[in-house]
Amino acid sequence: MSKAVVELQATDLNANGGVYCPSPAANMALWNSHPKVYLDVSKTGEASCPYCGTHYKLAPGVEVHSGH
Repeated sequence: MSKAVVELQATDLNANGGVYCPSPAANMALWNSHPKVYLDVSKTGEASCPYCGTHYKLAPGVEVHSGH
């Protein structure tokens, strides 16, 4: 079973350089949701959800500038 891969733009990330799953970017409906989890993509450019396996990664050429 293949898992969804979601390519992220810088505008998809929160101020800390991460996303939450389930995410509207992954087209998840209420019926197949799971508890909300924070995924940090700023360090490696990608992360996978431990619940559903959806893989979030930065689109080619996207750079993350998070933190202060």
